[in-house]
Amino acid sequence: MYVPKNFAMNDRETAVALTEARLAQLVSHGSAGFMVTPLPLLYRPASHTLVGHVSRANPHWQQAGDCVAIFSGPQAYISPSFYATKSETGKVVPTWNYEVVTVYGELTARDDPHWVHALVTELTAHLERGRPKPWGIDDAPREFTAAQIRAIVGVELSIDRIEGKAKMSQNQPERNRVGVIDGLRRSPDPSDHRAADCVETFNTR
Repeated sequence: MYVPKNFAMNDRETAVALTEARLAQLVSHGSAGFMVTPLPLLYRPASHTLVGHVSRANPHWQQAGDCVAIFSGPQAYISPSFYATKSETGKVVPTWNYEVVTVYGELTARDDPHWVHALVTELTAHLERGRPKPWGIDDAPREFTAAQIRAIVGVELSIDRIEGKAKMSQNQPERNRVGVIDGLRRSPDPSDHRAADCVETFNTR
């Protein structure tokens, strides 16, 4: 991934992004060409791995080896009308702000029901945290859960390298960044509000 220096995320920022991440695009390349699977992946800091599961019918788990997991963070269209310099020079163009983390490593299949059960329990607890009445894997009938686990295969990505890129108007003068934050916060789209927070964060670090 091309990462200009002023858009590069540091180790702490990528670690936070991975901890908060949800859906990834898992990409591998084998004899049949590229394979892409969207799936939630959980970051385990202690082992520096990403873990998740796919359907047994999905051949991706059989394509072990080098892969990349791509996590997309907040993003938003940036209108030239947000910039103070629009009225000053008119030399402005549209762009897109975004945060993305790419994780490179070795993919291993975990076709072990005990490993998968532990993973599903951990992943569910992670995603259910903060809910008033979090659902747990033991809330479902044991026989039903066992059948569901037999239908999936675990995957584990041993991380070799992480790249984080946050293109959040760092290349703009302060008055334009202020305009971007204000413009995004006025948007009716809640996802634009998250992007506004990121512009503020990455320009005050």
